[in-house]
Amino acid sequence: MKLLWALLALVTCLVSTPLIPAQTLGQTVRVVQGNVLNSDNQPQGNAVVYLQDQKSLEVRTYITEADGHYRFGQLSSDVDYQLWAEYKGHKSKTRAISSFDSKKQFNFDLKIDTK
Repeated sequence: MKLLWALLALVTCLVSTPLIPAQTLGQTVRVVQGNVLNSDNQPQGNAVVYLQDQKSLEVRTYITEADGHYRFGQLSSDVDYQLWAEYKGHKSKTRAISSFDSKKQFNFDLKIDTK
């Protein structure tokens, strides 16, 4: 009888435990951050930083404060990304983030030639 109750308790625990979706198994979350700089290597406020998901082509944006800093969090490790900044019609070089890179944090300073 005790064995039956133990088995019933075990089955109840297994059934009530939430399942983790298969797509999140093995995934890690990454962060991309850095600064946008102008031609004089000074922080560029009000620049728009673009992060494009190369799988879905979705684009996320971030407008920098006066200190030029930007940050994108909660990025999937299963996706390649393209990153660039723009300010008043001027654009930085595009940086690539590969799904094959195992780093969890990326720091990129994006320089915009504003002259």
